[in-house]
Amino acid sequence: QVRLLESGGGLVQPGGSLRLSCAVSGSFFRVNAMTWYHQIPGKQRELVARITSSGRTNYADSVKGRFTISRDNAKNTAYLQMNSLKPEDTAAYYCSANVVAGTPIDLHERDYWGQGTQVTVSS
Repeated sequence: QVRLLESGGGLVQPGGSLRLSCAVSGSFFRVNAMTWYHQIPGKQRELVARITSSGRTNYADSVKGRFTISRDNAKNTAYLQMNSLKPEDTAAYYCSANVVAGTPIDLHERDYWGQGTQVTVSS
């Protein structure tokens, strides 16, 4: 089984910072791209940042210059450093990872999801 465990959310004041973590655990052969999404109440889930296995990144326009996605392949963990937080960043943040798993004779790629972690930016 493959699981994604997210952590690091919480309540912060505008202008503050948080660092989210997403760790992949279980039985797998490879973790490909890892992606952070957020979901604001009443709106659809949307991409925040993505990082490939080789370290290439992509960001939503709304977070460019403020958020940084990174990963530690040895720990199978991705991070989202969130600086200069704004009230409009308030959302549930979800991590997704494309993972190669299965048996040696029956490998498959699948997107796995974390449980989500709440980020609230408020004074």
